[in-house]
Amino acid sequence: MSILSIDTASMTGINAYLRRILPSSVCEHLSSVVSASTIEMNALSDNANSDKESRCHCCVAVETPTGTGVPDRSELVVDATDCPGSGDLASASACRETVIDALTHNDVAIIRTISDGIERTYADDAAATLQAIGRFIERVRFHDPEIATRAREDPGKAAYHATGRAGPVGDIATDTGFDSLTETAVETALSPFVAPTLSRSHLERSPPPDATLLDVTDLSTDAIARMYSTDTNVDSNTEAKQYYHLDPAFHNLDSTAIDTLAMAYECLGTGSVDGGGGDGSRASSRAVRYVATDEDPVEALTAILTRHTQGLGVIEHLFADDRISDVIASSPVSKTPIRIVLDGERMATNIRLRPSGAATLASRFRRESGRAFSRSTPTLDATVTAETGRQIRIAGITAPASDGLGFAFRARDTTPWTLTRLLTVGSLTPAAAAFLSVVTARGAATIVAGTRGAGKTTLLGALLWELPHTTRLVSVEDTPELPVEALREHGRDIQPLYTETDTTGITGATFTPTAALRTALRLGNGALAIGEVRGEEAAALYEAMRVGAHSHAVLGTIHGDSGVAVRERVVSDLGVPASAFSATDLIVTCTRRGDDRFVSHVEEVRTGETTDDIQFVSLFTRIDGKLTSTGVIERGDSRIIERLCRGTTDSYADFRTTLADRHETLERRAEIELVNPKQGAVSWDTANPQNLDE
Repeated sequence: MSILSIDTASMTGINAYLRRILPSSVCEHLSSVVSASTIEMNALSDNANSDKESRCHCCVAVETPTGTGVPDRSELVVDATDCPGSGDLASASACRETVIDALTHNDVAIIRTISDGIERTYADDAAATLQAIGRFIERVRFHDPEIATRAREDPGKAAYHATGRAGPVGDIATDTGFDSLTETAVETALSPFVAPTLSRSHLERSPPPDATLLDVTDLSTDAIARMYSTDTNVDSNTEAKQYYHLDPAFHNLDSTAIDTLAMAYECLGTGSVDGGGGDGSRASSRAVRYVATDEDPVEALTAILTRHTQGLGVIEHLFADDRISDVIASSPVSKTPIRIVLDGERMATNIRLRPSGAATLASRFRRESGRAFSRSTPTLDATVTAETGRQIRIAGITAPASDGLGFAFRARDTTPWTLTRLLTVGSLTPAAAAFLSVVTARGAATIVAGTRGAGKTTLLGALLWELPHTTRLVSVEDTPELPVEALREHGRDIQPLYTETDTTGITGATFTPTAALRTALRLGNGALAIGEVRGEEAAALYEAMRVGAHSHAVLGTIHGDSGVAVRERVVSDLGVPASAFSATDLIVTCTRRGDDRFVSHVEEVRTGETTDDIQFVSLFTRIDGKLTSTGVIERGDSRIIERLCRGTTDSYADFRTTLADRHETLERRAEIELVNPKQGAVSWDTANPQNLDE
């Protein structure tokens, strides 16, 4: 190879290789020698290189990604590594011509160009614009070869001359959408999503054109979050006209740092560095240091590489914003912007997952949870820990249940939910909260019912804090959601059991809900909490309740919107005998209306002349937006209070006195926002509330 044939990209690769194997001082000397030689040869090489630099050296290929859950989805992948235009279709006309030529013969959903560790993705309007140009050229060259050539070289000017012309040229311009280029400059229409090749996501660099900046937040991940308002609804699935624009740290990297990041990523992929054992958490740091120079921001590059190879990628930035509770990536992910719930408001972002990014996340969740997630098992529940330490629950879905992979991420609240906290947000009233507090502490068998997202698990977790401090608790869940660690840190004796029903061979482990429940019953006397009653374990649970295997509280959640619906679900669908179901003391129904979640009913379960004769008596019901007592307790007609007083020195009147005291204390705590267990929000003695003045 002569020196005239060594282009800029090749020299960059040679320099990068030398940086890896030689001391920096030697590299600097060699670089100065090469630079001097290059200057001397410039006069000779200018003429030879000028023609080469004006030509495109992109390599194009049509690919159909697999494993993404999106069938028959073609992409035009452009390798611009050795191209002077770097695959920037807005500014490099030669690269644009190469892509347009490819699109005259192919229909694709997305165009991706890759160069120097950067990936530009042209989707939506940008992809449609390129497709329109390609289709126009393919059809119009028969009628007017000259305008076909002009459309390839200067689409905007060609659109101006073609639009409105009489005859087939004008008709073709309209039919293909080529005429839209008369309204928008080509450079504007071809605005790509830009990200490092390792990110597996797309980010729009610019906010909507009519956006007004509302807020700027610096995140712990070195990203910047900007909130905008816009006159245009950027999210057709919401009414909110707010927009969340993420500017990750990698947008601030220079070309040298991006090159280092790409080489480090390649080192990880080829196994060039040792991960250091364990979970490989040191691998990213070693990979970066293996290829970095003294000028590279090593720590920043390590954080980026770790985030995108071992974490949630760009989603880590979103959960670094404490205001965000939910992140939704709906399928098909490449066509749908990620949406978030920030301070209760739903809005769109400038982020999209690539199908390969969604597939990578699915693989990670499948591996870490040990659960199947495929066409035969198209749903997944899992829990992961974000970079910031927040616990994230994940619900996944894939084909055939949806048109590709989709995810819903929800962060667990760092402050445990207590009854007092539920009071402050209006989910409960002091009277109902006091009643639930006392009956839970005294061992009631309570089922919390509701639809998905109604707050069942939140209320169940709050009720666990009402158990006596000395009570042993065994919890059974498939996906960890109950405040186990918080209870343990507060000195509670809790033994969690996590079920595993995977038989795919991923983990080789199976611990069914029924087996977990039977294990719980053998772990000693105490309270029992079931994350969700939904299968064959229901029969074992209710039989244990019926025969009195547990003398302490038994609590669980189930899908249903009333006592009658719960009975139908348990008895008819799950096959639990009505006589066993009658062991239930209370049905507490949670309801969701928009973004509001609240308790709508508290019903007492009663049996008639036979245990099969089951009735539901309302103790509290929602009237005019407020959970109101029906008067059953006040009239002395509550069967559960009568039962809980048996075998104690308390009378029904004494129980009501305890309720009144608990009511007063909860109300006072809510007024001063004493909601955290660490503040004493769940401190009670045996029957009476703690003196708040102590």
